[in-house]
Amino acid sequence: MRVTLWVRPGSGRSAVGGDRLGSLIVRVRAAPEGGKATEEALAVLAAACGVRRNQVSLVSGRSSRTKVVEVNGDADHLTARLVELRNGPAPD
Repeated sequence: MRVTLWVRPGSGRSAVGGDRLGSLIVRVRAAPEGGKATEEALAVLAAACGVRRNQVSLVSGRSSRTKVVEVNGDADHLTARLVELRNGPAPD
């Protein structure tokens, strides 16, 4: 399943929740240098979806705040979980 993310690097804590123009908001502590924020965003999303890190891969947006990722797993579970995350509180 493909998911569009909007990544906020340099946040006080890592979290997933909220929607920004159709993109799932992912806050990460890592700075946007050397792919650290991207890697942390993929790990945080995997944990929030209840899948292993190797089930989440970057499709596009390596150096952009907007990223498209592929999440592999049970489609029904992922769909329900993503709806919960999008409707959750938007990170600060």
